Amino acid sequence: MSPDSPAFTIAAFHDDRTGTVSYVLADPATRQAAIIDPVLDFDLKSGRTSTIQADRLLAHLAEARLTVQWILETHAHADHLSAARYLQSHVGGRIAIGEHIREVQAVFRDLYNLERDFLPDGRPFDHLFRDGETFLIGGIQAQAVLVPGHTPACVAYHVRDGRAEGAPDAVFVGDTMFMPDVGTARADFPGGDAATLYRSIRRLLALPPATRLFVCHDYPPEGRAPAWETTVADQRAHNIHVHDGVSESAFVALRTGRDARLEVPALILPSLQINIRAGQLPPAEDNGVSYLKIPLNTLSRQ
Repeated sequence: MSPDSPAFTIAAFHDDRTGTVSYVLADPATRQAAIIDPVLDFDLKSGRTSTIQADRLLAHLAEARLTVQWILETHAHADHLSAARYLQSHVGGRIAIGEHIREVQAVFRDLYNLERDFLPDGRPFDHLFRDGETFLIGGIQAQAVLVPGHTPACVAYHVRDGRAEGAPDAVFVGDTMFMPDVGTARADFPGGDAATLYRSIRRLLALPPATRLFVCHDYPPEGRAPAWETTVADQRAHNIHVHDGVSESAFVALRTGRDARLEVPALILPSLQINIRAGQLPPAEDNGVSYLKIPLNTLSRQ
């Protein structure tokens, strides 16, 4: 590979039903890859799952002749089900998330009154990242950066372009930030905190201005097509919630005020009992069927 060849390639896959963007990050030299935030399709009306979005990723992996090392989750999502387990069954790879997923598992184990042998110990994820932990995707240098606030378990993945001189790094930021004209994620889920979210965002915005940022969701305003790549410089100049000059106290007031008016996400109750299991369905009952629980009168409107 020539010195001018890219250190990594990024393929994005947008799901217009949930607004989620999944990624395949690949090292072209070794053909090793990571999948980030994959979606399992779910029809709430019928209770049926399907694999349309995940199969798009499989087709790309096959066409590019990539081998999957990692399946990376940025957090336990409340707006879509994870396809991590389905993809692992087809292409392998280790499913990973931030180490504070244990806190999220503990909260939702109690909310759903899950089976007695479900323990909030990080399983069934294959790896739990510590803050600052480094790892490789082929020859790509990557680092896990814990960015709590939206949830306790949020993690960003910082990828360094070590081959191309002067090329910017890339960071997959999950829900910590959205595109600049959308702002930031809510901070009112269990364990969320607006002040903590602000500090996590400022940590990311301290990176070099040219650093590429890839968001997990886009909910574009009318007239704009979905987008998912921005930069530190763009966010610092234009993010409607947290641009330079916005203090922590001002952000907390804005974020908590907005969160108080938001509805509960449509898929929060189905998705979290799947996503705290790394995309695995609940154990089948004696009739061979898996069931999702809907706890009544437990969540507030927010």
